[in-house]
Amino acid sequence: MADVHNVAADEVAGVVARLKRRMIDHALPLWSTTGWDSAAGGFVDRLHQDGSADRAAPRRVVVQARQIYCYAKAAQMGWYPEGRAIALKGLDYLLARAKAPDGRPGFAYSLTPEGGVLDPLRDTYGHAFVLLALATVHGLDHDAQVRAEIDALLSFLDTQLRSPHGGFQEGLPPAMPRRQNPQMHLFEAMIACFDATHDLSFQNRAGEFFALFLANLYDKQTRVLGEYFEEDWSKIQPVSVEPGHQAEWVWLLKGFERITGCPTGRPRGELLASALRYRDAATGCLVDEGNAEGGIRRDTRRLWPQTELAKAWIAQAEAGESDAADEARKALVLLERHYLSHPVTGGWYDQFDREGKSLVATIPASSFYHLLCAATEAEQVLG
Repeated sequence: MADVHNVAADEVAGVVARLKRRMIDHALPLWSTTGWDSAAGGFVDRLHQDGSADRAAPRRVVVQARQIYCYAKAAQMGWYPEGRAIALKGLDYLLARAKAPDGRPGFAYSLTPEGGVLDPLRDTYGHAFVLLALATVHGLDHDAQVRAEIDALLSFLDTQLRSPHGGFQEGLPPAMPRRQNPQMHLFEAMIACFDATHDLSFQNRAGEFFALFLANLYDKQTRVLGEYFEEDWSKIQPVSVEPGHQAEWVWLLKGFERITGCPTGRPRGELLASALRYRDAATGCLVDEGNAEGGIRRDTRRLWPQTELAKAWIAQAEAGESDAADEARKALVLLERHYLSHPVTGGWYDQFDREGKSLVATIPASSFYHLLCAATEAEQVLG
């Protein structure tokens, strides 16, 4: 892994500060101006290669929620004081356009650029991000109306989407296969809800996902987390492994331990060791997909697994693991070097092939959530 080892000491030492500045000076201003549709409202889903807004792209609710999260989080950190107003503006749009637009509860999956319903699917993964956005906004002002929206969304999940086999269905209408991904992000949202409200019921809710993880999602024998399951959570063979999700669970398990005191060190260590088997030899970056044996199934490399690998190391550094802070900084340098050297300042490359050729011409807004979260975690833990 030649590229990994030729990281200069000063490059590593300054990476957290550089990432923070990149967020504050470039990304946050870009996505709240060019990335906001001032005519129709809402955040745009992506920018063109030259940094102009793709106003014709459908507006996915998951992206609206992620952008709200980013601005609320940046305001909470004191990085971007105007973030609060931007987050509230985004939340107003989301609630006005996407919530029960057809008279049925829940949020539509996607909207037209004009703000009409494009796809009425109630997608559980998307609802997890709406919940995360609401929790993060609630953490700013502890607004009673925002808390009411949280409770309404929880009620929708409980009454419409719970599965008799544990966890939540894929959506309404239900679809197969079942994926670990919506469960993982609901776990994240419950931790965020606890942080915002200190309501103990969210510890219990998070605990349900931890139990599902231990019982069904995580295989203690192979030490990998599967992606796809039957209705009853039995594995679909051959098992698909996304290294980025192995890493993301490391960070989430540390968050769960922080709010409950429940020890998670063993699965964290195992998951991180498993994730590291799927690194691209040339760059040291995580690939997109592997198999349960540690082999690589898809050698493309998206941006988000790299942020999650950095967050996994940050979680281990927070837990006091030796060398984890150094590894976290190195992971952030690889992220910066490969994905953030985009000609549009405040933009990024989303995916590369094995040879390092960019595969996605646009700049997707959806990646901002991963980047901002990695940057804020890095500042809080690594300083």
